[in-house]
Amino acid sequence: ITAAPRMPFLGPKMSSRLSSMFYTVEVGDTKFTILKRYQNLKPIGSGAQGIVCAAYDTVTQQNVAIKKLSRPFQNVTHAKRAYREFKLMKLVNHKNIIGLLNAFTPQRSLEEFQDVYLVMELMDANLCQVIQMDLDHERMSYLLYQMLCGIKHLHSAGIIHRDLKPSNIVVKSDCTLKILDFGLARTAGTTFMMTPYVVTRYYRAPEVILGMGYKENVDIWSVGCIMGEMIRGGVLFPGTDHIDQWNKIIEQLGTPSQDFMKRLQPTVRNYVENRPRYSGYPFDRLFPDVLFPSDSSEHNKLKECSK
Repeated sequence: ITAAPRMPFLGPKMSSRLSSMFYTVEVGDTKFTILKRYQNLKPIGSGAQGIVCAAYDTVTQQNVAIKKLSRPFQNVTHAKRAYREFKLMKLVNHKNIIGLLNAFTPQRSLEEFQDVYLVMELMDANLCQVIQMDLDHERMSYLLYQMLCGIKHLHSAGIIHRDLKPSNIVVKSDCTLKILDFGLARTAGTTFMMTPYVVTRYYRAPEVILGMGYKENVDIWSVGCIMGEMIRGGVLFPGTDHIDQWNKIIEQLGTPSQDFMKRLQPTVRNYVENRPRYSGYPFDRLFPDVLFPSDSSEHNKLKECSK
């Protein structure tokens, strides 16, 4: 990570020269203090993990995305997320995983260190925006294929993403897809019994909702939810809270088997078993033939009906 040397070892001239490498600009309500090589900042997104701007790299003459991590050292949880994201972006090398082009801090000493900026390839849109477009089956299949390739690479490296959702998947105009945002990612060496607040609710696997141990399967569930959303043009399980999320899942897919029930903690199992039993919807009700049209006009009609 690029950082200025520690202040005690700097003379006035060196300190002045290092200061001249950075400039400060306000982006909305946030100040970005960044290297002068990055110009023309424009906000393109924000979230719990940070604020992202588009910029032009005058050295490589390429458009890039710069993410300022929000309060990375406010507490241990924030620090761990910042470390995970930086480390995984640095180490993982795959065409369907967003790569780290640069990282820097404007602070000159460990005592002052508080800001982290990550520089990445700039993409054209996230999957939230793409889902609203009129995608033919060839493009939809290609996007899903790339998503699975990226996830397979992560899992083969022993990494579980744990926060797959359309806003964490970005696309270029040529249909190239990349997965990003590794603040919640974990290694997959053992079965996890971790905080259930992983994965945005709509894409959360039953194992996460019910506080069970889980592995890579939570990512596969999320991919399935995203695929269904791409096909139907709307969220599959739009729960208002974790209980409603579970209810929407079993209403559509059916009450789980007894083998699944045996894996639940007693209190959770008692709740699940006392819910009404559902047989689930047949596949052609969840994904009727009209969702697989032979021409785009039928697909447009369906998307209007599903709104």
